Amino acid sequence: MATLYDVPANELIAAVAAELPDSVDEPDWARFAKTGMSRELPPEQDDFWRTRAASLLRRVAIDGEIGVDRLTTAYGGSKGGSNRYTVAPTKSTEGSGKIIRTALQQLEEEGLVETAEGEGRRVTPEGRSLLDETAGDVLADLDRPELERYA
Repeated sequence: MATLYDVPANELIAAVAAELPDSVDEPDWARFAKTGMSRELPPEQDDFWRTRAASLLRRVAIDGEIGVDRLTTAYGGSKGGSNRYTVAPTKSTEGSGKIIRTALQQLEEEGLVETAEGEGRRVTPEGRSLLDETAGDVLADLDRPELERYA
């Protein structure tokens, strides 16, 4: 049986985004929100919210108990430090906590993620089975010889 570790991350995230329930949907304000301080514009993809929610579900499953603060660091970027007069190294910036928190709350309402008091959030057995079943489907659909040993 394939697990979420056995398939490429981008293939799994796209498949899980398609499998998520309809209630995991983009709020009205998300069209105008940037994904972090290092970005200039909001995302332009049509399915950004579902893709981010699937990515968060995978990240919480891999990392175990994890909080929003660590997730903002993981989804952050880098911002150029140079200006017209000086050259400075780039600085790391954090991702949008509002986007991450809202997506996690939607996943929690669906029963895929649960809150562990004082530890952050963790994946429920339903969330783990969704990831593993989707990983098995993705592995069966992939035509890559180096992944045949996992089938």
